[in-house]
Amino acid sequence: MAKYEKQFLMEMLENLWTVRKFEECAGDSSLKGEIMGNVHVCTGQEGGVVGAEMALNEGDYITASHRGHGHCVMKSGDVNHTMAELFGRETGFCHGRGGSMHVTKAESGLLGANGIVGGGISLATGSALASKLLDDKSVTVAFFGDGASNQGCFHECLNMAAMWDLPVIFFVENNGYAVSTPITYSSNTPSLADRAAAYGIEGIEVNGTDVLAVYECVKEAADKVRNGSGPVLIDCKLYKFTGHFVGDPAAYLPEEYKKEALAQDPVIKFRNTLIADGSLTEEEADLIEQKASDKISKAREFALASPLPQAADVGMYNYSSDNERCVAR
Repeated sequence: MAKYEKQFLMEMLENLWTVRKFEECAGDSSLKGEIMGNVHVCTGQEGGVVGAEMALNEGDYITASHRGHGHCVMKSGDVNHTMAELFGRETGFCHGRGGSMHVTKAESGLLGANGIVGGGISLATGSALASKLLDDKSVTVAFFGDGASNQGCFHECLNMAAMWDLPVIFFVENNGYAVSTPITYSSNTPSLADRAAAYGIEGIEVNGTDVLAVYECVKEAADKVRNGSGPVLIDCKLYKFTGHFVGDPAAYLPEEYKKEALAQDPVIKFRNTLIADGSLTEEEADLIEQKASDKISKAREFALASPLPQAADVGMYNYSSDNERCVAR
């Protein structure tokens, strides 16, 4: 790790633990009935989330899927108001109206998590078009699952982005399963990165359980895209530790998949690597994990202490043909 400063490596490990602890808290709170509706966590996929987002600039943009908590935590740097949104509280980024699948912080560059499969792909393409027209040197990254790569919007947007050399990275969080359907049943392409060739753009495959490999891959891709070389498709191979949603027993996941997922845990793997090469001591690594745990515990307390939206305000923050009802604070 000699090429990286210790502070950077410590920050990366803290981000990994923060996303992990956040998702563990979200899952536990969902099972307790504190969070309403289905909750989809990215536990096991933190290497892709943290590695990719640490490679971006502050002024860059992203879109996320229904599994977008970690992306909001990373892009906003704010666990309190992200957690409050999941809990449906007024202090949430969307005032409790978005919830788990639509947690969003546009001011920070997160243009929306999306409950529609592949819904963020076209939003990211539009954002990249705006950046090109404005020449603001921003990059947009569309995060989506392998199942979304079979949606029509995926192919339409890759074609459009390639034709217009848009500054966008299409980032597949490829855990191998679209709900319960293995990718081998739904795609005849050994690597989803191979699909880039059909549009004349670069396709890259990266190991999503190696956070530094993801960071370096996205950093290089973002530099190219930012300088006008056109879009890039990244197939990030990773694992999920849970079923499609919290409470899903995931009986469809083979035992060998589950064993390999735990063996390739991106958080533990990075922690152990830092200790093994002398970048951190075990005590330092433990303190970083504890710091993340404390931060998430306080975020849960903040969410539970925050007020619920009032029934009288049901029309607020909504678009309406009646402009008087479209109220914003």
